[in-house]
Amino acid sequence: MKKTQLLHPELSDVIARMGHGEMLVIADAGLPIPDGPRRIDLAVTPGLPSFDAVLAAVLSELQVECAVLASDLHVCNPAVAQQLAIRLEGVEQRSISHEQFKAMTSSARAIVRTGECSPYANVILRAGVVF
Repeated sequence: MKKTQLLHPELSDVIARMGHGEMLVIADAGLPIPDGPRRIDLAVTPGLPSFDAVLAAVLSELQVECAVLASDLHVCNPAVAQQLAIRLEGVEQRSISHEQFKAMTSSARAIVRTGECSPYANVILRAGVVF
């Protein structure tokens, strides 16, 4: 059995296969998921699992060099914006429009859908390298 926090085999597999610069999206329950990226749907009920819990598990295994979020997040959902700031301390962060964010998700390796039901609770994580 794995020793790290992340136990979901499909999500763990995606992270293990990611290369430098590839993107993984962690999304709320409402973000449209385009055809193309692998869909990993973790949503069970509204709020389960939470955006923050999934983000914490992913960050326990994924080296992140940059995070991209929708600029509306800071105004429309300050609680999640604060969680992201804490979790991503020391990681470069970029804000773009929500429309640009949605367009960018089509280039992701995978999109992880959480049970989060609060607005703009989405982040694109760009993989870094550990050396």
